[in-house]
Amino acid sequence: MSIQQNENTTDRVIRAVIGIILVILGFSYFFDSVFGVILEVVGAILLITAATGFCPLYRLFGNFSTKR
Repeated sequence: MSIQQNENTTDRVIRAVIGIILVILGFSYFFDSVFGVILEVVGAILLITAATGFCPLYRLFGNFSTKR
């Protein structure tokens, strides 16, 4: 089964940068809090979607795509 990419390069770079920032904030400043865990999880999800080029939420919104 092949996953069709639905993110363009700009979208992927923005997701990667924000994901890295969120993971660093989660580990650095909020390590022992629920908020820190949330930052880390959201950051990890953004990094995964940036790496794969596929966003499941775009699929839920009627095959929305930034890759044209």
